Amino acid sequence: MILFPLSIVWDFDPVFFNLGSIDIRYYGLMWAVAILGGAKFFDNFCKREGLPSSVSDSIFLYGALATVLGARLGHCLFYDPVGYLSAPWTIITGFRDGGMASHGAAIGLLIGLWLFSRKNKLPYIWSLDRIMIPVGIGGAVVRLGNLFNSEIFGTPTDLPWGFEFLRSYKWVHEFAPQAVHPTQIYEALCYLVTFAILCWLYYGKDMARRRPGIIFGVGLIGTFLTRFFIEFIKTEQEAFEQSWNLYMGQWLSIPFIVLGVWMIWRGMKQPAQEILPVSGKGGRK
Repeated sequence: MILFPLSIVWDFDPVFFNLGSIDIRYYGLMWAVAILGGAKFFDNFCKREGLPSSVSDSIFLYGALATVLGARLGHCLFYDPVGYLSAPWTIITGFRDGGMASHGAAIGLLIGLWLFSRKNKLPYIWSLDRIMIPVGIGGAVVRLGNLFNSEIFGTPTDLPWGFEFLRSYKWVHEFAPQAVHPTQIYEALCYLVTFAILCWLYYGKDMARRRPGIIFGVGLIGTFLTRFFIEFIKTEQEAFEQSWNLYMGQWLSIPFIVLGVWMIWRGMKQPAQEILPVSGKGGRK
């Protein structure tokens, strides 16, 4: 008798529901949950630190818009620049066909937070420390969206939790009947651990006000070091990556990892600050 390794057959319908000819997918829903959850966390931070409601109200505009635009432009420029630059209108018209890059989202969010901080007359590092907390849980939610889409999975595995992505053209034509690593779940779990650590640093240690920059640095390392190592067991996203020693996602992660290390070093080097309420434009309304 031949014993075959156990595996999980994944035949999940990525469409949540239909509005006429428009498909509402779980992936888009996960992005919406991540963005709304981030705004809710930021509102909690503002209440906790005595900032007016106008501050938390504006984060949705600056944070959400910058994140979505950055994610879309990042995919177009990092993974298929020739194709999109030869037909730039598809950056918008092809939005429903997919294509969002987490590194682009990170860059867009950094720009959006800089504008947000200027508008509300807050230190940039204040915004960076606090936004990293919902980024952790948001990253986990978005990776579940990738799982529902049966995309961005790993290389073949004999482990009992390997997945067979029946709705993936790539899996059917390149890997079937071999099971593959569910790297979406691996990343989601690592991001949840990062989220838990960041919550402990903020709520338990009040590190955001004692040593500004440390939460941001820990979040960058937890997020992008995870991405860097898991890429080793991922399949390439684009054909041009096949000849590379490191995938595009790994090369793009290195600057964020270095920045994270520097932010932690910078935060630890500075003397611990006395915990005082953050000054804003008046009291909470």
